[in-house]
Amino acid sequence: MDLLTDYLVRARAAGAVFARTVTEPPWGLRLGGSIQLSVHTVVRGRGYLWLDTPGSTVELIPGTVTLVRGGPNHYIGHEPGAECLEPEEFRARHAQMGPGDNPQATVFLCGAYQFSGDVGSGLLDALPQVMTLSAADDDPLRDVITLLSRELVRNELAQQIVLDRLLDLLLVLAIRSDFRRSATAPRWYRASADPRLGAALQAIHENAAHPWTVPELAAISGLSRAAFARAFRDALGQAPMQYLTEWRMTLARDHLRADDLSLAQIADTVGYGSPFAFAAAFRRHHGEPPGTWRQRERTPPKTRLLTTHHHPKP
Repeated sequence: MDLLTDYLVRARAAGAVFARTVTEPPWGLRLGGSIQLSVHTVVRGRGYLWLDTPGSTVELIPGTVTLVRGGPNHYIGHEPGAECLEPEEFRARHAQMGPGDNPQATVFLCGAYQFSGDVGSGLLDALPQVMTLSAADDDPLRDVITLLSRELVRNELAQQIVLDRLLDLLLVLAIRSDFRRSATAPRWYRASADPRLGAALQAIHENAAHPWTVPELAAISGLSRAAFARAFRDALGQAPMQYLTEWRMTLARDHLRADDLSLAQIADTVGYGSPFAFAAAFRRHHGEPPGTWRQRERTPPKTRLLTTHHHPKP
């Protein structure tokens, strides 16, 4: 399993299509910043996306995909600054409008994603606030957009499942495309393509519980200990054992937050010989015991997320 796949699988992204068709102008949709990642693509017509900050307007046209990270609110409308409705009101107003009813209508797809835990956050943090991708003729991204366009003009059984899966493909292809071409792609992504480091990084991610040593990782890479440690630090900005500890703590936080595993089970899963050794390492890293951290993180939030029609994948 390559590192990008590892991140995406562990992030356990769950999404849902919640807006598909709008009428002729005027129209507008407001999307709250609590949505961790939004994916937008126009399949017919055009629209505009903007944030509250000046100069943030992006034109949405067929053949492009725009991703927006959570944080600030963002808006989609027939023109920049158009009056925008909340999702529920927007859906209610346009519920009767089918994609084939009006040839002048703008048809677009919005996907809302939530990611699980710190692995998901680490993936999102590597993306720009707003990212627009244009698919070349031979790019699989264009094929997915074409399939979405065709599916949206039909009314078939199990359509929601088809749209969800196509949205998943859209997300993965968009992230992969951005990381491949971006100078600010995460260090682990760039390092995974380095023939000196890729195998060692993959080994760490596939088996964080193994008692890795620098000589063992260097042997996997076919380098001397000194050469491996130097190349690793140059590429990732930290020593191999520091990276391993950070990854183990990331996995531990996700287990503490989401699972019912005992501390002993988590310790075994992330590479510590006993719950006491794990608790000591966690306290050094976070300033508090893992049990205290888990209790605080599992306290129900006071407010619910604003996403709607959120259907986690099985």
